[in-house]
Amino acid sequence: MKRSEINAAIKDMEKMIAEYKFALPPFCHFTPEEWAEKSDEYDEIRDNMLGWDITDYGLGDFEKVGFALITIRNGNLKDPKYKKVYAEKLIMLKEGQHSPMHFHWSKSEDIINRGGGVMIIHVYNDDNGELGDTDVLVNSDGRSYYVPAGTGVELAPGQSITLWPHQYHDFDVKPGTGDVLIGEVSQCNDDNVDNRFNPEVGRFPTIEEDEAPYRLLCNEYPKAK
Repeated sequence: MKRSEINAAIKDMEKMIAEYKFALPPFCHFTPEEWAEKSDEYDEIRDNMLGWDITDYGLGDFEKVGFALITIRNGNLKDPKYKKVYAEKLIMLKEGQHSPMHFHWSKSEDIINRGGGVMIIHVYNDDNGELGDTDVLVNSDGRSYYVPAGTGVELAPGQSITLWPHQYHDFDVKPGTGDVLIGEVSQCNDDNVDNRFNPEVGRFPTIEEDEAPYRLLCNEYPKAK
């Protein structure tokens, strides 16, 4: 991705967040210059990859495949000094964008439509790494029921779905309904090792530096000063 695309996506998400009156933690507003001066007091942010995360999954077509995301809080299964056993994210999926089919090896998560359009999540069971053809259990806002493999579960604003380990899912927006602000509440998250995509794609973008960064991404922080 070009840095200019990343900067534009962050600014678009900031506008949507402001529209829905969701206040972000201070570190989401740090400039690259401010990050250069931050001490080890902020290592929880560095070590647990909190903050901005913009991806095109390495496919080079962000308007069609990708999303803008903020990790607001997260624990760390590899470092016992971090005691949190949960994570929280905020995601912006624009109408026309798609987040590819994947499951998590160990993480359970609730995906919540926080506002905007109607979200669609297609679900499959894992069949030895492939998309299964068996009926899928849907747990949604206190209701449990089964749907055929590949069903697109629609989430209007306020609705949610629980996704379990080895439960394949993707993200889309119902055409004509507008961009969606998505919440995620989950167990600790590690995007370096806990994702299984089908078909395989990248997770973090290769960046072409065509302009200065507006905000640093969660994998770009400098070491403590």
